[in-house]
Amino acid sequence: MSTQVTPSRRSKRYQQLVNPVHPSAWTDKSTSWSSEPFYVRPSIPEDYQTLAVDENWKPASNMQTVFYRSFTRSKSLPPPSSRNKSRSRPEANTQEIFEVGDTVCVSTGSARYDSVGVIASMWELRTDKSEGVQANMFIRIHWFQRPIELPRVRPRREHTEDEVYFTLDTDAILPPSNVVRHCTVTDIPVKEKVTQVASSRQTRSANFRQNDFSSFYCRFALDSRKGLYYDFTWSSHKQRALSESKEEQATGGSWNVPVESSRRRPTRAQKRPRLRKITEADESSTRETDADYEHQESVDGGNEDELPITADVDLDSEPDVHNEALEDDLPKTPSRKRKRTVSTPSKSTPRKGRSNKLVAPTPHSKAAIRKRNNRKGTVVRVPPPDLTREHYKQLQKLPQDAWLRAMHVLHVAARPDVLPCRGEEYSRVLRTVEELLEEGSGGCVYISGVPGTGKTATVHAVVRELKRMAENGETIPFTYVEINGLRIPEPAAAYNLLWETISGHDVSTEGHLKTSSKEALKRLSNHFSAGVRAGPGGHACVVLMDELDQLVTTKQDVVYNFFNWPTLVGSKLVVLAVANTMDLPERVMSGRVRSRLGMTRINFQPYTTLQLQEIVHARLLAAKENLPPKHQQDVITADGVKFASMKVSSISGDARRVLDICRRTVELVHPKGKTAGTEDVREVIKVMQNSPTAAYLKDLSLHERIMLAALVKCMKREGVEEIKWGEVERQHFNYAETLGEGVSARAPTLGELTLVLDSLLASRAMLMEDGFTAARKPVGERKVILNLEQAEVERVLGDVGGTLWRNALGAGA
Repeated sequence: MSTQVTPSRRSKRYQQLVNPVHPSAWTDKSTSWSSEPFYVRPSIPEDYQTLAVDENWKPASNMQTVFYRSFTRSKSLPPPSSRNKSRSRPEANTQEIFEVGDTVCVSTGSARYDSVGVIASMWELRTDKSEGVQANMFIRIHWFQRPIELPRVRPRREHTEDEVYFTLDTDAILPPSNVVRHCTVTDIPVKEKVTQVASSRQTRSANFRQNDFSSFYCRFALDSRKGLYYDFTWSSHKQRALSESKEEQATGGSWNVPVESSRRRPTRAQKRPRLRKITEADESSTRETDADYEHQESVDGGNEDELPITADVDLDSEPDVHNEALEDDLPKTPSRKRKRTVSTPSKSTPRKGRSNKLVAPTPHSKAAIRKRNNRKGTVVRVPPPDLTREHYKQLQKLPQDAWLRAMHVLHVAARPDVLPCRGEEYSRVLRTVEELLEEGSGGCVYISGVPGTGKTATVHAVVRELKRMAENGETIPFTYVEINGLRIPEPAAAYNLLWETISGHDVSTEGHLKTSSKEALKRLSNHFSAGVRAGPGGHACVVLMDELDQLVTTKQDVVYNFFNWPTLVGSKLVVLAVANTMDLPERVMSGRVRSRLGMTRINFQPYTTLQLQEIVHARLLAAKENLPPKHQQDVITADGVKFASMKVSSISGDARRVLDICRRTVELVHPKGKTAGTEDVREVIKVMQNSPTAAYLKDLSLHERIMLAALVKCMKREGVEEIKWGEVERQHFNYAETLGEGVSARAPTLGELTLVLDSLLASRAMLMEDGFTAARKPVGERKVILNLEQAEVERVLGDVGGTLWRNALGAGA
């Protein structure tokens, strides 16, 4: 009796998730072949890869691929006008023919304008059973790329309004129905109007006119991923591609553009001293033959472009010890003699050599290649200054008053030109993102740290440096978008922001897209899952997801999609996720979300006292720039800055807190025109501590303060602001045994805890989930939230309770 085996499910992690395409989608009744087959061969996976994503479709064993040179399609005629209804319509040609080598406008679905491409090949799959039945029709499109389809952050370059660039090897397999119309590509510019790429927004404001072009001008070939341009002649390349062999035309390889290699020949390592060989007399002839055989190998022979990049290994440094003895007669395991692939005849299909006429890089591309080669192996630079901040432009407009300028730079909204004490984190983030861009792959970087530790400011500095490098040709061009969880009405609105950037929409001139979140999600999924079939505009995109805590929903579908898209093949999406909790993925996110997040995590530690002092002094130094010597006065003493830094570092290490204290201190002494000291800082801290919130917290009962401490502890542990009431209850009982020791003789009952909760809800210190849906939940499942500033609650509870409470809350000593 046979034993039934449970079928195992094949894992699809890290595989390209493409929406299943039914085979009927590749069959068009209005399209038919208009030429005889010119080449037939057995089908290979590349021929039917677009159908293989449908699990219900299986390739036949005897399937063949039949290639054609042209197909015909019925034109869709417009309806007759009311004036000419009585007149008979003149007989017109209702058929249009598309041939291999025709330049066409193609609809990819990812943009409102049509893309431009050349038909590289066309074929159908044929079996014995498919005779007499309309088969699936495929066409291969080799893409041109419009300037509007280039990344927004790229080197500046002038171009004409109708100019396109021929991509080196970017193509896609599409159904014939995606072809919209014929177009013309020439080597002569049709319009002499020149547009400055420096103002990319101006070029994007003319999107509505993009489909009006029927003639285009091409003078450069383009490496769309690296942003490198090459001198190129379209007419001669087309003629050469159409004259290639049938095999090359069938695969579409004849349209690929060979490029002059800029790689240097790898240097050989210094040879190690070889051991002395003892050769028998009857083996001398054999060894001489082997030596001659090895001498025939030469790394200088052959084309430099086809020389593989290998490790610097000395092939002659491995002696053959089958019939050799070492100098000291030590035993050694015989090593197998390495086969010499140069002399061994290859069993693979012979590959046609490259054409001698290769495209040459333009002067701009040569400079970009040199810059990228010079950057390899160099130390990452410190965060560069950003002198374009509006806040510091206003600084120059202020009067020559040291106190006013100091208050201006000490404001928490000010962004400094440099980031003190964050050089190591800056280098890690910059190096990681730059490597992902250079590799052309997607990835996620999780950045965590308590509020006020410079996470967002560091990422902004990294993005500024990457933009500068991309504009100078030192790294791969990309597009950038920032999504802040606190600035969008709901987490699903993040889809709209990302789709606006991916589709090339210009918000500044045309406003936001009138697209629902559901429709934006659908378009993003189709775009990233399609890979190369998404069109020529699939360039790299860097997304900053700030305040990730606010984007985590119950279903976690938003964060899952943003972390899953970078894992898809050809997505080129880099996500920088910034959150306030280091263990947010382990505490809140499900397993499928964590698996997509990856292992690249960078944690920002709270600032120490010395670091906070350095941050304040750096800002005060910036306020004195361009001031006459008589106005360069010290507005606050070094001891005052040190005292404020010590107070803040002992609680939270929040740089915003120490900046606020110093700014208020300078504001206090400004009317007197004196230098603020330690006593002035102590007075400001005392006033801030005696706020209405602090007075309210000091008047609370013991268990009311314990309940607030329990809620804060749960918020830190879970990484979210909304906490289930049942978890707060359990934490309250744990705290009552330690924080209530010596004060409370017994633990409260559930009824008494409810009374404590009602008191805090009545004073609006806490808020509880309410409404018809919440009323149907069990009491322990309803969520509560803190309605006070968390840092203020931690500080006051620590001051009232002492060291025991500070240690329990993790607020420091």
